[in-house]
Amino acid sequence: MAMVDLATRETADGAGELICLADIAQRQQLSQSYLEQLFGKLRRAELVCSARGPNGGYRLARPSSQIAIADIVAAVDEPIKATRCETGSGGCMLAPGRDAGGEMCQTHDLWTELGRQIALFLCAITLADVVLGRVAGRAIGLAPAGHRAE
Repeated sequence: MAMVDLATRETADGAGELICLADIAQRQQLSQSYLEQLFGKLRRAELVCSARGPNGGYRLARPSSQIAIADIVAAVDEPIKATRCETGSGGCMLAPGRDAGGEMCQTHDLWTELGRQIALFLCAITLADVVLGRVAGRAIGLAPAGHRAE
């Protein structure tokens, strides 16, 4: 939400004005301290740039059309997981992973593939797509079960 907020203030040259986090926090109804943590990560990932001082703030480091939503998610270390299954965890009914000769839970592949689809979708959507309302209808349609396209 905060990155979309910045993207809406992007200028024609792709730069944009400097926006302070207090303004973003107020508009998006988010905690400013939370935004400060996130924007530190976004800056290190070179998705935003900042300037200090009375007229300081943040802006996008590159045009919104060149920033995929997946880049933002990765930068802020917010994994999008559809399952609790992880290598070495008890997520798969406490069974050791396949590589250890054990069995995964019956739904493991289902949730793993859903996670991959989410990642692929977020890689294909940019900040500009969100700002311009070009997200609806972008999900890939699948043939009904039993009617797979070959």
